Amino acid sequence: MRRVLLIAVAAVGLMAAEPAAPPDRPLADARQETRARALFADIRCVVCQHESIADSPAGIAGDMRRLVREEIAAGQSDAAIREDLVRRYGDFVLFQPPVRPGTWLLWFGPLTLLLLAGAGLVVVGRRRRPEVAALSVEEEARLAVLLRDGTDCPDPDSSSPNDEHEGGPTIRA
Repeated sequence: MRRVLLIAVAAVGLMAAEPAAPPDRPLADARQETRARALFADIRCVVCQHESIADSPAGIAGDMRRLVREEIAAGQSDAAIREDLVRRYGDFVLFQPPVRPGTWLLWFGPLTLLLLAGAGLVVVGRRRRPEVAALSVEEEARLAVLLRDGTDCPDPDSSSPNDEHEGGPTIRA
């Protein structure tokens, strides 16, 4: 029973896999093929998302390459081909989308976040420091005596090896 189930799952997995792209057929005119390859480098594969259609092995990338070649052979300009691809797949298909209101966040978002973070740091840095209370008359007099005499008072918070502990003075050998 398990064996039949495993075979069925494997068969469904094989059927669900994307078919391989048909082999590319370069254009006969070398200048047109050069234009096509330049466009391939500027167009993002909608499946791989980090690769151009020139580098992508995905089936849809092969279809997009074929479409670009067909439109070049039909006499379309590079701008018209890009517009057609944007119409079909959206601005995401271009590695450098155009600057327009719909893409402002993409173009200016990182700079805006950086400027906001810098402004926040400036505001935090300039925030008013808490004022320290002035010394009382008694504290000032005591400080003046200490400074004049040059005597030190032991700091109750310090712990030096020469300080006295509960068991008496520490003796070092």
